[in-house]
Amino acid sequence: MKKTAFTLTVMMALLSAFAAFAAAPSYKVNPGDYLSIYVWNEESLVREVIIRPDGYISFPLVGEVEAAGQTTGQIELILAEALGKFLKDEPSVTVAPIELRGNKIYVLGKVNRPGEYPINRPTDVMQALALAGGLNTFGAENSINVLRRNADGQQHAIPFRYGDVKDGDELQTNIILQSGDVVVVP
Repeated sequence: MKKTAFTLTVMMALLSAFAAFAAAPSYKVNPGDYLSIYVWNEESLVREVIIRPDGYISFPLVGEVEAAGQTTGQIELILAEALGKFLKDEPSVTVAPIELRGNKIYVLGKVNRPGEYPINRPTDVMQALALAGGLNTFGAENSINVLRRNADGQQHAIPFRYGDVKDGDELQTNIILQSGDVVVVP
């Protein structure tokens, strides 16, 4: 009984800690993200999992589940449907992010601190450049590109003119970055 109360207390704390995250359900999980999975009244199915580099998680009774690119709500539905084949009662599944380690962007080239940056909220190009300490004196401010891969792996470049945006022009070009985007400052 003590273990059940402790597990329930921990799960409730996790759920309230991520209430703000639940307000933005459009976040799609990435390889490297840690998730907590809770199946109501099934203590043996409570797990913390990491999304593997191939985008999958392993879960008891269900096996391999493709998680990358899914929202936590979508993962809940997939697991509930699969577990429903094995459990007497209809399962109630809750998936909550613990750490969003897979949501990263990269800033390279003539910036003061090039590198990999984890992001945990919507981040635009100007904010990414600020994370990287801004352009150095040799950065070509109107020749920046954001490199992005689409679903089939093809990469394309999105031009970004820093000088225009900093002057208050062309603000619509200050796009929100996606996980895996690379900002290149020549």
